[in-house]
Amino acid sequence: MRTGVLMATPLATGLPLLVYFSSTSGNTAGFVRKLGLRARRIPIGPADPLLRVEEPFVLITPTYGGGHGQGAVPKQVIRFLNNEENRALLRGVISTGNSNFGAAYGLAGDIISQKCQVPHLCRVELLGTAGDVERVTEGLGQWWTRQ
Repeated sequence: MRTGVLMATPLATGLPLLVYFSSTSGNTAGFVRKLGLRARRIPIGPADPLLRVEEPFVLITPTYGGGHGQGAVPKQVIRFLNNEENRALLRGVISTGNSNFGAAYGLAGDIISQKCQVPHLCRVELLGTAGDVERVTEGLGQWWTRQ
């Protein structure tokens, strides 16, 4: 392993690796924990080592910017996706956010989907409900097997 790089190692399963970013509020991390799937967290601090993945993955990201659209994609996610090897393995994105943001609800997922040419699989409200967990888990399983 190179210094300054965290590696996420492959493990064959019927579901994708999840790579997620969650701020110190922990909303996205809480949702990912509820899913109970293999997951790796994008580090919070700018001086933290860059996470590098070695297998296809689905990204889960919060939407920032308070519904105004500016800065919707967290800087840490941008840094992670600016790594060509990581970006090449991205297969889809799930966004979390606050539906009170109106048209900007889940905007980070729309932006990443467009820029990286991957599907925006769904939007999840903050920590996600039990229904969100079921919908995402079942949907990921069905979608991933078709990949």
